[in-house]
Amino acid sequence: MTPFHFTKHYETPAKAADAAHHYGWLATHAKPLRQPALTVIGPASLTFEHVDGRHALAEDLLSLAELLGDAHGAAWTSDLHAAQLDMPHKLWDGSLLAAFRSCREVALRNRLEKGFLPDTAALHAMLTLLERSADGPAAFYKDSNPRNFLITEDGTIFSVDTDDLTLAPFGYDLAKLITTLIMTHGPIDPPDIEEALNSYNHAAARHDAQLGATSRERLGDFLALHAVLTAPYAGRHGYRYGWPHQSQHTQGTSS
Repeated sequence: MTPFHFTKHYETPAKAADAAHHYGWLATHAKPLRQPALTVIGPASLTFEHVDGRHALAEDLLSLAELLGDAHGAAWTSDLHAAQLDMPHKLWDGSLLAAFRSCREVALRNRLEKGFLPDTAALHAMLTLLERSADGPAAFYKDSNPRNFLITEDGTIFSVDTDDLTLAPFGYDLAKLITTLIMTHGPIDPPDIEEALNSYNHAAARHDAQLGATSRERLGDFLALHAVLTAPYAGRHGYRYGWPHQSQHTQGTSS
């Protein structure tokens, strides 16, 4: 028997509250992202309507790229045009959307400590990529890995899991999707990545022309960052494949 609801439990009430705040903000400002209805907010849990769907596959990349571009453009038009990537952004309820760079600097230093970067030169290369990424219009990051989409039998796409939400440059969450699709299902042909980026840019530019300017080189920088930041999860959460270009970037030779 199919359940009518899904309840997610959190370690602390604060984490549940943050996820609820993020859900509400996305529902208001990123309307192209369809989410399951949030039916109950508990002290340390959130209950949603049950959606019967599958997780994203590599063949969904093009449609998901268009959806993300549309959602990021809508959020910029509605709210994030006033945001700066390196400063927390105050939401309507007084909570904050975390800045892009500071939390990722901490995470990259942690990757060096845990052995996911070979040396300080590789860390410096990643920090340089991060620094040069923190410019331009602000979009958001919500961890667009394949498990955070549910696609129903009729092709309706639902976005789930609002635990992580931060500011991010345009194209950054698309790069997370590409990275994690590759780690889950194997390599994606470069022409398919190009087509996805074009679809993303076109959808974002429908909201404002300046939003559709993510270059292939810039996307490559984001992919390199995600390869390092996601490295600790290899072999977990369905990530069965390694990142093909990780060794190049962790040796400090990124472009």
